[in-house]
Amino acid sequence: MASAKTKTLWFCSNCGNEYSKWMGRCPACGEWNTMVEREVVTGSSKAAPMTSAPGNARKPMRLKDVSTTVEDRVSLGSAEVDRLLGGGIVKGSLVLMGGEPGIGKSTLSLQLPLHSPALKTLYVTGEESVKQVKMRADRLGGQDDNCLILSETDMSTILKEAEEAAPDLMIVDSVQTMYCQHIDSTAGSVSQIKEVAAQLLRFAKSTGVPVILIGHITKEGTIAGPKILEHIVDVVLQFEGENRGAYRVLRSIKNRFGSTSELAVFEMTGTGLREVANPSEMLIPMHETGLSGTAISAMLDGNRPFLFEVQALVSSAVYGTAQRSATGFDVRRLNMLLAVLERRAGFKLGQKDVFLNMAGGLRITDPACDLAVICAVLSSTFDYPISADICFAGEVGLSGEIRPVSQAARRAVEAARVGFKRIFVSSYTHFDQKPEGIEVVKVADIPALVRALFK
Repeated sequence: MASAKTKTLWFCSNCGNEYSKWMGRCPACGEWNTMVEREVVTGSSKAAPMTSAPGNARKPMRLKDVSTTVEDRVSLGSAEVDRLLGGGIVKGSLVLMGGEPGIGKSTLSLQLPLHSPALKTLYVTGEESVKQVKMRADRLGGQDDNCLILSETDMSTILKEAEEAAPDLMIVDSVQTMYCQHIDSTAGSVSQIKEVAAQLLRFAKSTGVPVILIGHITKEGTIAGPKILEHIVDVVLQFEGENRGAYRVLRSIKNRFGSTSELAVFEMTGTGLREVANPSEMLIPMHETGLSGTAISAMLDGNRPFLFEVQALVSSAVYGTAQRSATGFDVRRLNMLLAVLERRAGFKLGQKDVFLNMAGGLRITDPACDLAVICAVLSSTFDYPISADICFAGEVGLSGEIRPVSQAARRAVEAARVGFKRIFVSSYTHFDQKPEGIEVVKVADIPALVRALFK
């Protein structure tokens, strides 16, 4: 019997491909400086890969014989999470949930079994002790009679306990802390994450138990570990939002069983994450009317429309050099919009400090917010309040023109439902059917917008 040997390989931390020598650029994904050195064990002593469960061997079959019935789904006790997954979690699926530290990943993952007492859940934690999990569960509330807690990082022990417990749902927090004994590298390395994910995938597919993985993210905002981790799993969910803000957005990045154009909004409270079924009512103004520097944008994130407040403050530059600051909005796009205001509309803002804030701690990327940003800046400049029953949805081009945005009708319907009376859109916006209950004001460019709004 041949003895085990060790050799040094180089892994790409972005895509997971392995090479025999270091290279500055990965030939597979094209990224620079992503090579990580690891020692791996070769030879007969290396554990053989886990095979499929007995009796589950598959044979080739004709495509026309494949059943297309609806997937067998399980409700997680959260209407927003179920909707995000496409109607519940599919049996035998592998779900990866990532987000920044303190964003609420562990809170939500423990909240799900506590609010779904009918599901027998195995909660595996590699970062906390059993007592720590119990303390958090007492704070969150709910029923914990059917929730099993296992504090372990060895995958062989975890899978053995999972087979004996036969749960309806398995949660692993986190995948970066788990390790396989036959892989000669530390937990969290490329080879360990690949093997851990592969073993959990085989377990989920062979037993039909859905598995939720909690993943760390890097400083760039991507999920830590090889990119192959996101390819292996069936669903990738991303937690977004400011840790100091009250609201969190859970977004679907990949979903083999549903749409990726969905998101769920939560509010962080002292007793955990509370579902926000109607984000528009939470993000619209919560102050006295008649204040300048505010405008309401009709935003569309995925397929979900909601309205939120854009706040701007324009003041004279005290130290000579104008400041540009944006919270929840791309500061480079803010600079572009200010340049358009100065060049195309004649508003001199070069010696003005401009501060921009998206209410609720949200990070906005929808270009339809441009029109609300322009109006908030102009409102603060003129010290002229915008009526509380007006909202905006339009993209601003470099020539100062107002460009149409996608699904303007859905934005207008949502605005009318919340109680707005007028919505400003591009003059090139076409409605198949005129929205009821709201007046649509079409403007072609910024000068036309100023004439219509500040008359």
